[in-house]
Amino acid sequence: MSAVPHGLRIDYGGDQFTVSGPAPRLSWQPTGASAYELEATIDGVRHVAVRNEYLYVDWPWEPLRSCQRVSWRVRGADWSEPSSFEVGLLDENWSARWISPYEADDPGYGNRPAYVLSTGFELSVEVESARLYATALGVYEAFVNGRRAGTAELTPGSTSYDRTLYAQAMDVTESLQRGPNRLELLLSDGWYRGRTGGFRLPSGWGTTTAARAELHLWLRDGSRRIVRTGEDWASAGSQIVRADLMDGQAVDLGRPPGAPRPVLVDQVVAPGIDWSPAPPVRRISSRPPSSLRQVDAETVLADFGQNASGWISFDPGPAGSRTVVDHGEFAWPRGDLTTEHLDMFLPGAMEDPFVQRDEVVGGHGVRFEPRHTVHGFRYARVRGPAENLRMHVVHTDLVPTATFACSNEDLNRLHEVAVWSFRGNAVDVPTDCPTRERLGWTGDYQVFAPTAARLYDVLGFSRKWLRSVRDDQLPDGRIANFSPDGRRTKLNLEDRLARTTGSAGWGDAIVAVPVELYETYGDRAVLSENWEAMVRWVDWALEAARTHHHPSRPNREYIWDGTYHWGEWCEPQTPGRQQSDDHGEVGTAYLYRSTAMLARIADILGRDEAATGYAEIAERVRAAWRDEFLRDDGRTSGDTQAGYVRALGFELIPEHLQRLAVERLVHLIREAGTHLGTGFLSTGNLLPVLAEFGYADVAYELLFQRTSPSWLAMLDRGATTIWENWDGVDADGIPHDSLNHYTKGAVAHFLHTHVLGLRQAPGSVAWESFVVAPARHPAITHAEGTFTSPRGRIAVSWDQENLTVEVPPDSTAEVTLPNGESVKLSPGHFTF
Repeated sequence: MSAVPHGLRIDYGGDQFTVSGPAPRLSWQPTGASAYELEATIDGVRHVAVRNEYLYVDWPWEPLRSCQRVSWRVRGADWSEPSSFEVGLLDENWSARWISPYEADDPGYGNRPAYVLSTGFELSVEVESARLYATALGVYEAFVNGRRAGTAELTPGSTSYDRTLYAQAMDVTESLQRGPNRLELLLSDGWYRGRTGGFRLPSGWGTTTAARAELHLWLRDGSRRIVRTGEDWASAGSQIVRADLMDGQAVDLGRPPGAPRPVLVDQVVAPGIDWSPAPPVRRISSRPPSSLRQVDAETVLADFGQNASGWISFDPGPAGSRTVVDHGEFAWPRGDLTTEHLDMFLPGAMEDPFVQRDEVVGGHGVRFEPRHTVHGFRYARVRGPAENLRMHVVHTDLVPTATFACSNEDLNRLHEVAVWSFRGNAVDVPTDCPTRERLGWTGDYQVFAPTAARLYDVLGFSRKWLRSVRDDQLPDGRIANFSPDGRRTKLNLEDRLARTTGSAGWGDAIVAVPVELYETYGDRAVLSENWEAMVRWVDWALEAARTHHHPSRPNREYIWDGTYHWGEWCEPQTPGRQQSDDHGEVGTAYLYRSTAMLARIADILGRDEAATGYAEIAERVRAAWRDEFLRDDGRTSGDTQAGYVRALGFELIPEHLQRLAVERLVHLIREAGTHLGTGFLSTGNLLPVLAEFGYADVAYELLFQRTSPSWLAMLDRGATTIWENWDGVDADGIPHDSLNHYTKGAVAHFLHTHVLGLRQAPGSVAWESFVVAPARHPAITHAEGTFTSPRGRIAVSWDQENLTVEVPPDSTAEVTLPNGESVKLSPGHFTF
């Protein structure tokens, strides 16, 4: 065991370097020491402190100032390697003006060009160091003397722009020179003013794009200079003649620079500038086509072999030649691309044929790469000249925290497909799909958060998204269906979308996701910063239950059935069974879970009165659920697989009826031909519930089921990401709905917790204790995996002869051996 602390980090993100606010929290992986010495060097001055914790340690010194650079290290028995970060340009220190492009006309949403905002300046002294601080209302790229600044994509990212705006810091030292220099910002609509959602309606954050930037120069003569956006900047058209994140990008590489016009100054109202806790969006990897198929004389279909988010690049033809690229998830065998399954229709109101189209007019030998859009696709149909095609996979640069492999290749492939599905939906926010909607639906992430937190370090990514969830909360306490909410439901309470807002299982994300983050990472701040929003949501739901009743249940105070609920969503139909439209069973179950969670959170935060009050209310809700929806024989009134999974997983069924309930669940599974019958909300808990109640054999039968609905049926029909519907591609080979919707990929969590057998102990926080108890199956002869916990690396491997466990410092483990013996372990490496 190492005596040296490692994994030093702060609770902020950054691109080329980590960028913080004035008081970052410090964390590291421990050595088992009882106390740690901290040393920080700030502006050449050494500071020392001693702390006995190592997760989210409050900044122990005076608040930091803009642009300061910090090197710090930690000593247990020995000193760690140093880690460094820089302080961003804090909001109160920005002096740059907001500048907007001159727009002679407006071609409308989805068709607007990108603009170049630029200035020139002279340097008579060599540059020692330079930092560019920039942000935008729109999507921007920065260039210094034609060289792109930073590696982050789609900056400044997706937020609820009326309340939150993040900036980026870039090291541009090597791009500057003595003499004339030029600073440019390339600005397009992005999430701020582009199209959004299934019907591609315009985002409502604002009508004018804008940028704000400061270039800070530390010169070798000891002086300092700042170049700021302001009225001396110029605006011009660019070679990007159309740019929309959803629709695509069009570029004319032969187009000459536009005539410069004065910029517009201070035309926008923007929130204060902050620094993000999340990693940036980046180009993660690149890949060539796995195959090219000639569709006709001028058209080629490129298959990249993997559904993903990103874009393609290629060498276009000579000046004046035109190439058109359409992107999609599905192509007919030996045929062409189709996107008809992604079209959106609202009967009698709207039709929105799905398009993801890039276009380029060639010229001057420049490679085409559309960085002001992003697509969900596996296939690209290319009409016109295009050489050296490459797919670039683009999403948030999350740090992987888990590995999994076993002897069964189907399960290894299923794990890989689930990981790819999450990656494709992690473009700055957790989205439902990277194609048709691209919205941060709360229900989807509420379901998948436990899996996401096993696969990747998603603390900063999730905290960033939760800030938008809070920003978008409606005045009455309802949580918007998705965040960031460019439709601005909180300001349009009569809109159709507003009438579907406040659903159980969706709005409950504001409680469930912070709890998952706290349990996984041990960060109390994620509870405290969301506390007020949680209370407002739960109080609204309780009031909705009290005042809105289904006609069949007048005056049932704790039954939540009289407001809109999405229900289980995408629940497979069992032949011969009629499913109920009554969502009261679902709503009341979630009302209990969120109220009980809120009581627990209040206790953690030391809010004793609230803890007692919500605990009492939760018990009343549970009693009402049992009285209304549970029979004496253990059956629920809905009598569905999803209903039993939810009731057992949420501890709604009293202990003396649990056996009857799980037996009924198994009966329904058998009645369906040993097929699952769960949708969005319950699929992730289906296999764990079966295993925990003694039916691991049935769980494995479902896991290995090859006919639809099942996971392996998806793989057998060619899925490379998880589908929205179980029959995303049906038995006739016809596609339906999104083919990259990660919720059902929550099965990957079961692969870690039960196939590998590694799960956090009930009641433990930040993996202070964990359980190793594989649920074995004859088709799996070995499994191995790791998890990088906040306390260090955990490793488990087992085969038919040995079980090996690695326990990190400050953790304990309980291992269940095949003979049923239970062994408790302290930190170390063990083989049984």
